Amino acid sequence: MTQLTLVIGNKNYSSWSLRPWLAMKQFGLQFQEIHIPLYTPDYSPKIRQYSPSGKVPVLLHETQTVWDSLAICEYLAETFPTLHWWPEDKPARAFARSISAEMHSGFQNLRQNMPMNCRTKYPGKDLASGVQQDIDRITAIWQESRQNFGLGGNLLFGNFTIADAFFAPVVIRFRAYDVQLDAVSRDYVETVLALPAMQEWIKAAQNETEILSQY
Repeated sequence: MTQLTLVIGNKNYSSWSLRPWLAMKQFGLQFQEIHIPLYTPDYSPKIRQYSPSGKVPVLLHETQTVWDSLAICEYLAETFPTLHWWPEDKPARAFARSISAEMHSGFQNLRQNMPMNCRTKYPGKDLASGVQQDIDRITAIWQESRQNFGLGGNLLFGNFTIADAFFAPVVIRFRAYDVQLDAVSRDYVETVLALPAMQEWIKAAQNETEILSQY
């Protein structure tokens, strides 16, 4: 198989990079990493070597360049179809795609006011306007997924899927900001944090030295 290469930003900050990285690790794919720290003076020229959008993450495979985290995961699902990136059941698969797309494009209040940071905790931080509504919607998604499709495992659809990868940065945010959760959501957060690949990412993030004032 031709080498897969994933171009990512800082592990401490880049929630977009975490999604395909975690999925690839969970499904046992071997890949090379190219790490480009965000918002440094040479970030733009470096990432433009790989990404036409000028953003991470980017997947390089054979002659193909794929950018955007959701596009990368869909490409991998097509390239390695035996790994069951999405649920096998059609209604579950439709729901998984819907919530992944919703996470991909929505929740702007949470993104802006609760940036991902694996090294720091902010317990008791006041929530800006609209953040609690985003939290409530996310936990409702998790509850519905677990109730309707979660038999056979402790993740949203039982076993790991792309949907879990897309909510993984939220899991880190909820832990960092000590968000008060219902029992189902709390168990889900603990399950995702316990994944070996997630532990690997967090450990690497904590060993990074870059500090970005934006976060």
